Amino acid sequence: MNEKSHLNHLLWLTIATILISTSGALGKFIDMPTPVIIWWRSALAAVFLFIFCLYKKINLKIYGKDRWTFILAAVFMGAHWITYFYALKLSNVAIGMLSLFTFPVITAILEPLISKVKFDPIHIVLGLFVLLGVFILAPEFDLENTHLQGVLFGLLSAVCYSIRILILKKHVKQYNGTMLMFYQVALLSIILLPALYYMETSNIKTQYPYVILLALLTTAIGHTLFVNSLKYFKASTASIISSTQPVFGIIIAFFFLNEIPTIHTFVGGALILATVVIESIRSKNK
Repeated sequence: MNEKSHLNHLLWLTIATILISTSGALGKFIDMPTPVIIWWRSALAAVFLFIFCLYKKINLKIYGKDRWTFILAAVFMGAHWITYFYALKLSNVAIGMLSLFTFPVITAILEPLISKVKFDPIHIVLGLFVLLGVFILAPEFDLENTHLQGVLFGLLSAVCYSIRILILKKHVKQYNGTMLMFYQVALLSIILLPALYYMETSNIKTQYPYVILLALLTTAIGHTLFVNSLKYFKASTASIISSTQPVFGIIIAFFFLNEIPTIHTFVGGALILATVVIESIRSKNK
């Protein structure tokens, strides 16, 4: 890869990271029940991604038992998105995004339990650093405190996201990334269909421009660009760059939602992101 080509791919990876970062501000801002937001996000993204797959002539065939892998991945992705959006609404964009970004270390700890990867004791040390970061991030331990609830939902979201990554990594290697994303959002829009009957949906009349932004920019374009970047970068390099998502998310929330992070958020967030960068660099050097 020549220098100009490398810079070009780096630019697209950074754009992907910024687009995915908009999920924080949009998730906090959109005024609808969380499962309804996620249904619209999934259904619209499925339409956009299906059109893209047809345009690019991407093979949409699923082989044998992989159907169950796709369904399971969609369930965990849905659980990840819903708990993440609850974290954003209960606390703020900074706390929601930083709690979620414990997922790389959680993934490293869970991987030996799910696959045949050898356990690395350093992950316990990194896990303790992340816990310290979360402890600083959280206010006093009072379960009625919405900021603490936001941290707990963010951590649950991180666990669901980690399991989804490990499910896909273990079982599905021969599929196109965009096709994977299409099936997950399509299945999720079917799974969440009952939410439209049991929850208030009339706000879509005023919220649809932001829902379209969430489905098109954040989900369809952002995630597709990120998956495509893995062709040109190691997963660890992409992970380090994607760990700037909370930083971009906090900046976006500052300008559009007027959210100002506290000193606790900065210190706790710095500890969490430092462990993500350390783990990414370590995995690159292996």
